Amino acid sequence: MEQESLLGIESNIKESGPVECLGIKFENDDNRRSHFIELLREKLKDPEFRAIEGFPIGTDEAILELSDPPYYTACPNPWLNEFVDLWESQKEKQDDEYHREPFAADVSEGKNDPIYSAHMYHTKVPHKAIMRYILHYTNPGDIVFDGFSGSGMTGLAAHLCSSEEAIRQLGYIVDSQGNVISTSDKGVEQAKFSRVGERKTILNDLSPIATLISSGYNSPLSIEKYREDATLILESIKSKLDWIYHTKHIDGQIGKINYTVWSEVYSCPQCSGEVVFWEQAVQREAMVVLSEFNCKHCGAELSKRNVEKIFEKSFNGLNQEFQSRQKLKPVLINYSVNGLNRRFEKIPDELDIETLDKVNEIKNNGYIPTNRIIGGKEIGRLKLISMDTIDQLMCPRANLVLGAFLAECENKPKLKLLITSAILNLSWMYRWRANGKGGTTSGTYYICATPQENNAFNQLETKLKSLLKGMKDNPRNVVSCGDSSCLRIKENSIDYIFLDPPFGANLMYSELSYLWESWLQLWTNNKTEAIENSTQGKGPDEYRHLMTKCFKEAYRILKPGRWITIEFSNTKALIWNSIQTAIKEVGFVIANVSALDKKHMSFKAVTTATAVKQDLVITAYKPVENRLNGIDIDSDTYIKDIWAFINSHLNYLPVSKFHGSELVKLPERDPRILYDQTISYYISRGANLPLSSKEFHLELDKRFKERDGMYFTDKQLVEYERARIKASAVQQISIFVDDEESAIEWLRYELSDKPKSYSQIHPLFLSQLSGWKKNELELELLTLLEQNFLKYEGSDDVPSQIHTYLSTNFKDMRGLDKNDPKLVAKAKDRWYVPDPNKSADLDKVRLRSLLKEFEIYKQEKKKIKQPRAEALRAGFHKAWEIKDFQSILDVAAKIPTIVLQEDEKLLMFYDNALTLTSTEYDEW
Repeated sequence: MEQESLLGIESNIKESGPVECLGIKFENDDNRRSHFIELLREKLKDPEFRAIEGFPIGTDEAILELSDPPYYTACPNPWLNEFVDLWESQKEKQDDEYHREPFAADVSEGKNDPIYSAHMYHTKVPHKAIMRYILHYTNPGDIVFDGFSGSGMTGLAAHLCSSEEAIRQLGYIVDSQGNVISTSDKGVEQAKFSRVGERKTILNDLSPIATLISSGYNSPLSIEKYREDATLILESIKSKLDWIYHTKHIDGQIGKINYTVWSEVYSCPQCSGEVVFWEQAVQREAMVVLSEFNCKHCGAELSKRNVEKIFEKSFNGLNQEFQSRQKLKPVLINYSVNGLNRRFEKIPDELDIETLDKVNEIKNNGYIPTNRIIGGKEIGRLKLISMDTIDQLMCPRANLVLGAFLAECENKPKLKLLITSAILNLSWMYRWRANGKGGTTSGTYYICATPQENNAFNQLETKLKSLLKGMKDNPRNVVSCGDSSCLRIKENSIDYIFLDPPFGANLMYSELSYLWESWLQLWTNNKTEAIENSTQGKGPDEYRHLMTKCFKEAYRILKPGRWITIEFSNTKALIWNSIQTAIKEVGFVIANVSALDKKHMSFKAVTTATAVKQDLVITAYKPVENRLNGIDIDSDTYIKDIWAFINSHLNYLPVSKFHGSELVKLPERDPRILYDQTISYYISRGANLPLSSKEFHLELDKRFKERDGMYFTDKQLVEYERARIKASAVQQISIFVDDEESAIEWLRYELSDKPKSYSQIHPLFLSQLSGWKKNELELELLTLLEQNFLKYEGSDDVPSQIHTYLSTNFKDMRGLDKNDPKLVAKAKDRWYVPDPNKSADLDKVRLRSLLKEFEIYKQEKKKIKQPRAEALRAGFHKAWEIKDFQSILDVAAKIPTIVLQEDEKLLMFYDNALTLTSTEYDEW
């Protein structure tokens, strides 16, 4: 009998007995499925239903065969709103008004959990990491949505929030009333922040294989029944096909093949002789594979770069055709013999070759897919080795075993998970390695020079154990297959959203899923797949538009005042900016951005796009109100609304964050970032911000409290001061200098407390400069200083900023008047940050210079190779204010695309201008 699961219930779920589903009672679960299958069958006959964007490619029968309605449909789920209504009606009334700050704690979760490894998928966020976010942002009974659900870890995480043991494994404390209490690094109890209890989840993905895996993790599984069914099928197939893995031992006994190593065969460019890579390049005793090797015929020095691959035609019994393919030769067999407690190795003999020939002649039983391999950016590499049909990607013996197994899986969709979990290890993509640690390379269709053909029976038996171990605590969540930009969920109905969206051009999801989905005969409809893919005609702009549609839909279904968390990984700044721009455009307000340090596995604040070499976690919220409609921009009401927004926004930001014993400065509370955030908020709503940067900063000083360069409400300041007392120091933010904006920011920080001369600044500036962006005009340090800062010339009293610094840090300067000759001499030629109250003239001169430069761009007829980004920002902003949207679009067309794509401010103005001047955006 199975041990009790993590949730304290028997893992062997009973499948018989009365059940109730969406208010309907059934004699057993099979009757429930049959009832809703017929309803779904009728729904599939509706042309409008099948016309929904992202509808998977395949027959009605393929969809019905995978589905377990109403909980899981391998197409858009028509019962989502019924579940939302049901779950909402079951919620307990909350006494306190909902309020959360962004989740700002460090997170470190590995991927070694049995749950994580039960079924492979292209990307996975560990469910334990997601649990932390769900516990923080939700209450028991809340509805969680994941629109790019992949393998369904979000649903599992929401379910495990009902397990005290699972929560304690995260390092939290659970008290006797079910309160979840956070702890410090030293395990000291801190504060109650959540409650134990299950959260309900809707999972959606464009990919049929993703939703099948999600369903596997998110529907109850009868462990004993699953084991029994799978084992019976395997034993039945073995009785008919075990001979395909037979080989003769040296004493004549029949051995069982564990795996066979194959080798590519090349043609020598010097003598045209055949060269077996294994024989010439692999040195097993030394456990190395040579990159350069010799031809055994003529001794010529060879490498993979200068040899020619050999292709040959052979008969494919599965489709009864002769097909060309790259020549491979079996070179090593690893096998076992009953009664002998060890493994043996041999070179394939004549009997082994005969067995392979017989396998190749066997006809298809009708369940082995032989469809043509699609074209694609990643999958297209298979065409280079003459693979035309999907069966050619699989080892022939594996095709027979999997086809026989699939034939026994009708009306048992979960058993198909056993096939899909083993497929990659049974393909030619499995690599033999000299160190004995073979495997596949994720995210690619790469086939190495020495592929390893594994025993399909062994792999299925191993995967069966993994599935049963990893899926024994499954919840009952709802899964849908479709496009996240057109969800069938009512607006303002979701309590929390967690997304792990596609990463630009990092992974070609639909291509990588094609092998899996061919065995399901149901494929991803990649028309609206949000990736960069040249084969699909999608670049950065198309990716951004598609992601914007998905975020727009997420904004629609999320309740006001609630949170969305977006986990994102990409090495390109333009993709990071695309994501940020898309999030802001639809109305979300970003409250916090953190980065997962891959080396130290801890979150650190992110202030620039240079940090995208790490995994990013973006936290945003949906504002409670939008009071702008119909308000005159010059009215007091409009101005009051601006400060009401800032007050509300500050209450959504974290008050403090520690890194060890040091208090971390929060960039979101910096006045310049607050100003940018306010501009984004108003522009995303088609409005202007009637305050200059200077006016905003001055008013911010009057209305809110400043500490350590950050702004707080009165109540928050008290909390921050408490944290400040406990901290050993306030950790400053590192600024990467790679363009004009970051250079000004660095100079402002460097000069704010310590006015310096040019000779003092110059070496520091050069050491901080990380390389100027190649498509942006690089400015000299002196130009940056002259246009943004002030220099004391010594002709009048010493400015208060310099006076304070000198009198504090130099004993001989203390007590001297501002016009003292000694002080004047010490202060002369120092650059300093101008007083906000006295910097208006400097700001006007700089703005006038930038706008003048922008006017030159407007008149320019040719492409502008190296524009000045600050001039573009100032010009776009001015054009937006006077509703000259066409100028934004015209200048954007002249500058390098990369400049626009890597600058979130320019993208914000451009996308909103595009929306207001054409229908192109809506057509996406």
